[in-house]
Amino acid sequence: MPRMDNCKDFLSWVDPDTSLNIFKCLDDPADLARVSCVSRSWRDFVVANGLSKQLCLRMFPQLSRVACVIELNQDGVKEHSEVGSSQSNECLALWKDHRVYSYLARSCLSPVAMDCIDKAISASSTDNFPQESIVNTLEERDNIAGRFSYWSSSGQSNPNVPETLTYQLASQICVITEINIQPFQAHFQMGSPIYSAKSVRFKMGHLKASLDDLTDAFVWTYTSPEFPMAQENRLQKFKLPEPVLCIGGILQIELLERVQSQEMDGLLYICISHVQALGIQLSPAFSVDILGPSGMFVLKRDRMANCQPPEPSENESGAALTLADRHFQQIVTILRGHVMGVGAMDGWEEEEYEVDEDNAF
Repeated sequence: MPRMDNCKDFLSWVDPDTSLNIFKCLDDPADLARVSCVSRSWRDFVVANGLSKQLCLRMFPQLSRVACVIELNQDGVKEHSEVGSSQSNECLALWKDHRVYSYLARSCLSPVAMDCIDKAISASSTDNFPQESIVNTLEERDNIAGRFSYWSSSGQSNPNVPETLTYQLASQICVITEINIQPFQAHFQMGSPIYSAKSVRFKMGHLKASLDDLTDAFVWTYTSPEFPMAQENRLQKFKLPEPVLCIGGILQIELLERVQSQEMDGLLYICISHVQALGIQLSPAFSVDILGPSGMFVLKRDRMANCQPPEPSENESGAALTLADRHFQQIVTILRGHVMGVGAMDGWEEEEYEVDEDNAF
């Protein structure tokens, strides 16, 4: 390959604002990783301007409430900052933010989605407890050993009385992309009625730091648009307009307007047999501490933990090993910052850079 002796770094030809606007056009964490590997000056430009953090903020506006980020060491405690000049401490803080947000962005784009619901918290009403408890909605089957499994609201004469189902997610911080709900069909009643709602809406948030106000124990940081719900006995999929970063691990489903009455008492009910919340669990690599009523929070990154998908099958494991063998040297080179970029399917890992305080920026 001929040498390009006259090749110039465009960062030295254009003003910083123009360079920043160009780099902000990158909307994929892998592209930002490639850019960081082009040269020391490009890598330092990415870090000094907090481009990894800015990319995460564009992906997930919920991160605007991050008060600070903390890295935990192998003992699970905060790593101590080195004593030095204010300039060197600022440099170290920028590199820390870059590491944390780079890995967060990469983790949030994992192709593996799973059901993130851990357990049921409460329902706004229940007709017959515990036989028709919200806990039944965690079971995929609506008939277990000859017994119907579902949650049922209490009966209402007013169709506009809503119901809510509240769940705790498996991770304190996770990305939710889709919520699936299956209405219950009562085959044991005349005409096999389906007790769906007319529409549904979703809220995500966290527990209040103080429970002095018992009217509502939760703070909602996201509310979805309203989705129409079909009166059909199937798992209905509601894909959110954008992936949502749920901070605090609480999901609430609002079931709006009743459409089916029960012949026996003439009252309107909503019954649900199964609920799923599909997404990506970010613990144990990430956790949060909510800071009082302000809703601000501390984002903590455990450098000894990873965001890992479920165990792959035997065939998938073999394919992954082959891919790892093929790209191992390239990944090592990327992490050292000596190559131009990575392929679109490369499994690039978190960048752990050595910070040269004398030459940084």
